Amino acid sequence: MLDVLTLTTGVAALLLAAWCGWAAYRDQPTKDWHFIGMAVVTLLTLVQLIVGIVQLARGEKPEQGTTIFLAYLLGSFACVPAAGFMSLAERTRWGSITVAASGVVLAVLEVRLYDIWGA
Repeated sequence: MLDVLTLTTGVAALLLAAWCGWAAYRDQPTKDWHFIGMAVVTLLTLVQLIVGIVQLARGEKPEQGTTIFLAYLLGSFACVPAAGFMSLAERTRWGSITVAASGVVLAVLEVRLYDIWGA
């Protein structure tokens, strides 16, 4: 895996978590700007998914197994969009909290992807 991409995605996820956490602290729902941030983080995870699949297609193998690696790649790709849809349904501060939590979860998934690949 590309270490820089993994690090960038993890940092962007934590920044999104802090931003939405601040909105929740101020008792605000997710706003359009938050969704732009979610789109940026989701784009990073899409690039990571594509890079991971290309590396697997070229014959490179993760240290801890292909199946678990693909599961974590797909989970990291779905994490933030799922929380974004949930925040649309919950237009209170709890929507912001949901997105903030997904940012933290995505950062942890990035660390785990790094470990699975065995860099």
